[in-house]
Amino acid sequence: MKRVPNPGRRPWWRRLTAATGMLTLVATALVGGATTPAQAAPWTPKPAPMTTPWTAQVPVDNPLPEYPRPQLTRPDWTNLNGIWDFAVTGRDAGQPSAFPDRIRVPFVAESALSGIQRRITGNDKLWYKRAFTVPANWTGRRVQLHFGASDWQTTVWVNGTQVGAHKGGYDAFSYDITPQLNGGTNTVVVSVHDPTQTGGQAVGKQRINEVTPHPGGGIFYTAASGIWQTVWLEPVAASHLTRLDMTPDLGDSTLRVTARAAAAGGRSVRVTVSSGGTVVATATGAAGAEISVRLANPRLWSPEDPFLYDVRAELLDGATVVDAVGSYAGMRSIATSKVGDVLRPVLNGQFVFQTGTLDQGYWPDGIYTAPTDAALRSDLQAHKDLGFNMVRKHIKVESQRWFYWADRLGLLVWQDMPAMDTAKTPDAAARTQWEAEYHAVIDQHRSSPSLVMWVNQNEGWGQYDQARIADEVKAYDPSRLVNNMSGVNCCGSVDGGNGDVVDNHIYVGPGNTAPTATRAAVLGEFGGLGYKVPGHEWYPGGGFSYEDQPSLAALNDRLVGLLDSIRVGQLPAGLSASVYTEITDVENEVNGLLTYDRQVVKADAARVRAANQALIQASRTPAPPVTLPTGQYISLRVTTPGHTNKYLRHFEQLAHTAVVDSGSDGLLKNDATWKVVTGLANSNCYSFESRNYPGEYLRHRDFRVRRDADDGSALFKADATFCTVAGTGGVRLSSANLPGSYIRHINSEVWLATPGGGHAWDNPATFTEDTTWAVAAPWAP
Repeated sequence: MKRVPNPGRRPWWRRLTAATGMLTLVATALVGGATTPAQAAPWTPKPAPMTTPWTAQVPVDNPLPEYPRPQLTRPDWTNLNGIWDFAVTGRDAGQPSAFPDRIRVPFVAESALSGIQRRITGNDKLWYKRAFTVPANWTGRRVQLHFGASDWQTTVWVNGTQVGAHKGGYDAFSYDITPQLNGGTNTVVVSVHDPTQTGGQAVGKQRINEVTPHPGGGIFYTAASGIWQTVWLEPVAASHLTRLDMTPDLGDSTLRVTARAAAAGGRSVRVTVSSGGTVVATATGAAGAEISVRLANPRLWSPEDPFLYDVRAELLDGATVVDAVGSYAGMRSIATSKVGDVLRPVLNGQFVFQTGTLDQGYWPDGIYTAPTDAALRSDLQAHKDLGFNMVRKHIKVESQRWFYWADRLGLLVWQDMPAMDTAKTPDAAARTQWEAEYHAVIDQHRSSPSLVMWVNQNEGWGQYDQARIADEVKAYDPSRLVNNMSGVNCCGSVDGGNGDVVDNHIYVGPGNTAPTATRAAVLGEFGGLGYKVPGHEWYPGGGFSYEDQPSLAALNDRLVGLLDSIRVGQLPAGLSASVYTEITDVENEVNGLLTYDRQVVKADAARVRAANQALIQASRTPAPPVTLPTGQYISLRVTTPGHTNKYLRHFEQLAHTAVVDSGSDGLLKNDATWKVVTGLANSNCYSFESRNYPGEYLRHRDFRVRRDADDGSALFKADATFCTVAGTGGVRLSSANLPGSYIRHINSEVWLATPGGGHAWDNPATFTEDTTWAVAAPWAP
């Protein structure tokens, strides 16, 4: 089942690993990253339930050696990743006298790559300990201890003195440990308590389960407790820069930079923007105030051309540089605007359909932490290879290096704020913590050009104050779109009614999401087509999907059919973005385009890429929606050559085609006349009421199209609702609840037929012609 590489070429992930490894060597040389080896100790990883192409490439003493903060770089730093002493106590216990285990940081205790692979509960507390020395050439500078992320309540001691405590699983935090250093060998101790779903904090899809493969789990996965991103040391001046907030403004071709600093004392900041080593713009202003750097004819960032400028910020005391950091920025805009009377998201002022996948960010060997930087990059590269231009990072926030690769490769990012537990109504303390962590996440990633939309809540999980939060997020970061609730039509969620988009989840979909006067229409989740690849299942036989496929060929036919359906049907009707579930299998979910171990690409990359490219290209000049005259009578004429004198009619409740002309009797003319009404199940679509049987409608049942009375049920209304798709010489009528299936005549009978389906009425011969109907004047006005 594995994709066979071309002769003489290494597999895609080998080429990626080699290329990224070279980039890593170059990057490490540029930033001067040094590492302090952990004390040698007996340690081995646990066997991973599935091995990725990178599992065996993780260094023991120096995992993830890349500089962890690409948008605020300094030349001196020390990586503390590697082997730490480790212990687990009760949640209320103090520091243990002994640390009997060893753990490889930054992999969580539940993971194989950590060497622990243990179930952690809310009754546990994790303890980490290691020694370190500070390089001699750091003398005279302040030493910062940085954590990329640790889940969830983290307390830190240096040489026996507590230096800080942090709550949050997805945001970075740092402490100035200079007063605690002793000039020789120092000791850092870290405790972490992570109650996962038994607490009230943001947990995303983490649940306390067994850490080895097991049946069940559904759409929730193994918990990730403790340190899960890089830990590192950095020397800084007493007065130093702490963050660069960079917002492009294409209106006046400026990069607006706010350089935040500690102990700045009224010092100024000089910002220099370069391209290929050539300075293109510079400006100076006060620390903490917005500085406008004007760029002449800026090169814009986009998925097709993800161009990044180099940025350098210098903190000045008069003419003396007291601190300097490197960074990068992309010039792009994101907004909503009317395009042909339809509100759509526009990138750099132009509408481009955003086609992406749901990316959960889970790994069978590292759980929350990718084994290597090349692995982290690989999932994003897979999106590009498959022709997607967007990724929805689902219910998790990744490291800053993940955003670096999204920026560098050119993928639009929808970033979810991880949800609180689905089964709880959050109390006041939980809400305060969740909002504080959300603000920290926004601050941490607000300068990434790839990030174009914040997704506040999902399917009602831990939902509250939807409208207020959407307004506050928009005010806090007005440079991006805001989605108040992804999946407003699902699972008891409550739509706040505001934000920039209205977002439906439709499985298998793609369904029909209608834009409004104030919100663009997006499809936040659809698809979920499943296929189990033997030898590449997390729990063999335990996988599930939203629609199992019998073969890889069927999977690819169905997937391409869904993308084509969006292009010909949903895009003209007003849909502006779609998120396919999902890029990889995750534990017992087998609806990925790649297997969970990233060893097999299930999707036919060439076909999927072509379908995505066609969708994106069609959005550049979107066709107007196909409309029908509601409240009026019409007749529907066959367009298949040789049968164009036939019309859609009902006879003894079943739909047929029959020849109708001026000499036909009145009953036949009535049977072939339909009143167009607003769709019973979807106001963006249509229903067809019988002329001579008012209250009865054209509907499908068991694939046969017929005339039935409205029984008031939701199923009937959905069966009797059809959405218009443009056809040559007429209109195609797609089922609202089985999108991609069309009303078709075959042998004078009328069926609901699906391209590539296995029924006799799905016969591919003249399929398009048979599913295209000319809208004619009514035979019985």
